[in-house]
Amino acid sequence: MASASRALITGGAKGIGAAVCRQLARDGMIVAFCDRDAPSGRILADEIGANFAPIDVTDDQAVASWLEAAGPFDVLVNNAGVDQHAFFTDTNRADWRRLLAVNLEATFSFTHGVLPHMQKRGYGRIVNIASEAGRLGSKGGAVYAAAKAGVLGFTRSIARENARFGVTANAVLPGPICTPMVEKAIEEFGEKVRMDLENLTLLRRLGTPEEVAAVVGFLASPAASFVTGEAIGVSGGMGCGAA
Repeated sequence: MASASRALITGGAKGIGAAVCRQLARDGMIVAFCDRDAPSGRILADEIGANFAPIDVTDDQAVASWLEAAGPFDVLVNNAGVDQHAFFTDTNRADWRRLLAVNLEATFSFTHGVLPHMQKRGYGRIVNIASEAGRLGSKGGAVYAAAKAGVLGFTRSIARENARFGVTANAVLPGPICTPMVEKAIEEFGEKVRMDLENLTLLRRLGTPEEVAAVVGFLASPAASFVTGEAIGVSGGMGCGAA
């Protein structure tokens, strides 16, 4: 490709999203990202020379306005996500709507916004950050797992519909990753949380955001031209079951 790809990452201010922003910037892409965390977003934008928008991914009007102003994009990474640890009977309709709005409906909004350009150009890379919870289920996270399972089905459908346009769509499924959210849980509930998460994996450790970003970087690149409709676990073997 003669010109640098333009990449959009949702939820890019911290954790996996920030690592993806840095990875794609190092790969020579022109990076734009959004996040509700304006202070962290602005710091990262200054660091890597990116376009940052402090918007809520569930605000359809704000999303549409920003996409029109900042686009078009050749690469989309739907990373924005939120979790809630609670047994299903302790959740309510408001919890269900909130988790689906961030984890699934925002994926719809951004994909719907960028696809027409990708189709017209005949090139595009869509990478959706799902979760092993969407493939395996999650004790204490039924709503989150349902949303991420929806992301998996959506990804494969987009891959089927858009292969003829030269647009690929793949999902990355992180397992236990050492993100600010996990670190907060360990701080609040103790080291047993870390041990329990590590024991879910075959490698007996937490992953890093950079390890997830490396896989995203490949899927977002021209080198991944024959990879589409896939769900790739970055979970230390979690998908294989305990050793």
